[in-house]
Amino acid sequence: MLRKRILFQTAIFLAVCSFVFAGGSGQQETKKLTFEQAFQSRDRGPTRFMLTTSWLDDENFILRQQNEETKSLSLFKVSAKTGEKTLIIDFSVAKNLPPVFGTLMYSAATPDYSAFIFSFGNDLYLYSLTTQELKRLTATPEEEKNPRFSPNGKFIAYTRANNLFACDLEKGLEYQLTADGSETVYNGWESWVYMEEISIRVSQYAAFWWSPDSSRIAFLRFDDSPVPTFPLVRSTGVQSELEIQHYPRPGDPNPRVKLGIVSLSDGKSVWVNFDDKADQYIACPIWFPDSSRLSCQWMNRGQDNIKIFSADPLTGKKREIYDEKQPAWVEFFKDLYIFKDGSGFLLRSDKDGWSHLYYYDLQGKLKSQLTSGEWSVERISQVDENKKWVFFMARKEKTTEVHLFRVGVDGQSLERLTKEPGTHSVYLSPGGSYFLDDFSNLDTPERQDLYQSDGTWIRTTNPGQAQQLKEYGLAKKELLTIPTEDGCVLPAFWILPPGFDQSKKYPVVFTIYGGPGETDVTNSFPRLSLLYLAQEGIIIFSVDHRGSAHFGKKGTSLMHRNLGKWEMNDYIESVKWLSKKPFVDSTKIGITGGSYGGYATCLALTCGADYFTHGFARYPVSDWTLYDSIYTERYMDKPEENKGGYEFGSVLTHAHKLKGKLVIEHGDLDDNVHMQNTIQLINILMDKDKIFDFVLYPGQRHGYRGKKRENSDRRYVDFWFKNFLNR
Repeated sequence: MLRKRILFQTAIFLAVCSFVFAGGSGQQETKKLTFEQAFQSRDRGPTRFMLTTSWLDDENFILRQQNEETKSLSLFKVSAKTGEKTLIIDFSVAKNLPPVFGTLMYSAATPDYSAFIFSFGNDLYLYSLTTQELKRLTATPEEEKNPRFSPNGKFIAYTRANNLFACDLEKGLEYQLTADGSETVYNGWESWVYMEEISIRVSQYAAFWWSPDSSRIAFLRFDDSPVPTFPLVRSTGVQSELEIQHYPRPGDPNPRVKLGIVSLSDGKSVWVNFDDKADQYIACPIWFPDSSRLSCQWMNRGQDNIKIFSADPLTGKKREIYDEKQPAWVEFFKDLYIFKDGSGFLLRSDKDGWSHLYYYDLQGKLKSQLTSGEWSVERISQVDENKKWVFFMARKEKTTEVHLFRVGVDGQSLERLTKEPGTHSVYLSPGGSYFLDDFSNLDTPERQDLYQSDGTWIRTTNPGQAQQLKEYGLAKKELLTIPTEDGCVLPAFWILPPGFDQSKKYPVVFTIYGGPGETDVTNSFPRLSLLYLAQEGIIIFSVDHRGSAHFGKKGTSLMHRNLGKWEMNDYIESVKWLSKKPFVDSTKIGITGGSYGGYATCLALTCGADYFTHGFARYPVSDWTLYDSIYTERYMDKPEENKGGYEFGSVLTHAHKLKGKLVIEHGDLDDNVHMQNTIQLINILMDKDKIFDFVLYPGQRHGYRGKKRENSDRRYVDFWFKNFLNR
């Protein structure tokens, strides 16, 4: 998908200065953020925040610490009850572990952290804490990828050369489970478009799943042979290198997909009985807790119908247990939960216009609706079957805040567990006794606290670095609402410069992403880069349009077949609102974003050229016919089905209107939004005699790394300083 920019929540800062309007009192002399602190490695900032995000068991969580000098990793077990910290392993001094392994991140660990898999030199190694021995598992020319321990810890599975393998760790024997992998056939390895749009890159291409009893592996088999290819050229050396990517665009053939189940005892595979030749999506296999059956999800190519099936792992025979249709689009149930007692399953659906929880039996009959109303459940966090609680994250009282809630499986006793206003992200212990809470709000940088499952605070596990930040005089983020001419009320925020004076004129920079169902406006601490620009005298502004997550599926579905329409409508409405403020310089209204935000930026400088004067766009989509099939068709249908929508939503259509200053950046190896998008846009801009700036980043994908990122950030700051601050 067009991924939202990283918010750098592991390096955020406390706003500690007073916010002074005209006529206010003076301000104490404080430090200012430097460019390096705001934009470069978080190690250079005045704080470094390390999060704890996993549990060992119901009473202990895992703390990871990295030595800043040696870069080696240590793992600690921390008691939730007492806070006592016990070293599990320091990889830099572990017995019989070569020094080079001490600086590597392990590829997999057993649930009890008694054994680790390392990938080194394209081969796999097993390190056992019990025996303190390092054992080499593979020795082949090809790389073994995505090693995964079986639940019982006795096997690992992995892919090699697009085939699926398993290794018996005790015997040291390898089993090849598939044999037809090729350049276009992948077993247990995702096709690019599935990895990007269905797994959202979290899978790292892994497409296999162990059964809970460790006896079988479910896997997806992809055939990319019908999918058109796109060349990516690495322009290094004399001859350069050609990278061929199978990339389906809207209306193109998609990869063929099959769902298989292979038994470790005999190596035989069965295939779930879908029509292999159908134009369809098959995804999200989830084993029943007793390993007796496998659930999977099917979606039609039009993405307006989704079904859940239960499949027999011995025969592959499937049975439908759920069917949902929507007039706009449906999405896969990523957090589907199957009850261990066999009573049914819990899913999160937005079929009534808002995302809510539904409890069905295994015949597809509704047992209870757990939540309802004009608010959205964001994620199912955990189910405590013993105490019959469902824990979930939601935007309920305020759409700018995310909180942890629990509700009974009967839909009774709904309760909010996180009390402090702001944005929360929680990690519950396996038995549901505790949760770790990563929290921030407008005035508070991210910290981590430990709570009992009923919301009782125990202690702060990581306070962040608020004390060190008191020396910095940072601007303050404020939440707003923007009324539109047709009666919609849009969530927004601004960051006004420290020492703000209403009698002066300030330039404004919109910072946006803007994709369907996303949010830019939250009650959370702002990014350092935003505070830096505000510190220098620029008003930072962001607004979420009516197709954002604040308005539920009811609002998001307005974007069906209309990408670009409501974004521009509501961004322009916001410019009109800002321009009425006496302290806003309407001759300097900028906008910036990357990916979908880059698309919106280019559209604002063309379609919205009468309102936006400056834009800085990173790796933008320019025309939806050039993006991938799954994402684009979900919102726009196929090009032949929505000619008008594709035409209006294309920046190419509006390119002739450009009159402000526009910078476009793109990496030449971007495998997500191909640089072809930018090339076609600048081709039209040149033909229309339009002036703009373009910067190419060699060897960079979707987002830049290292010195290329630093170069981009410096250009970004220089652009706003030169055009908005005359320096």
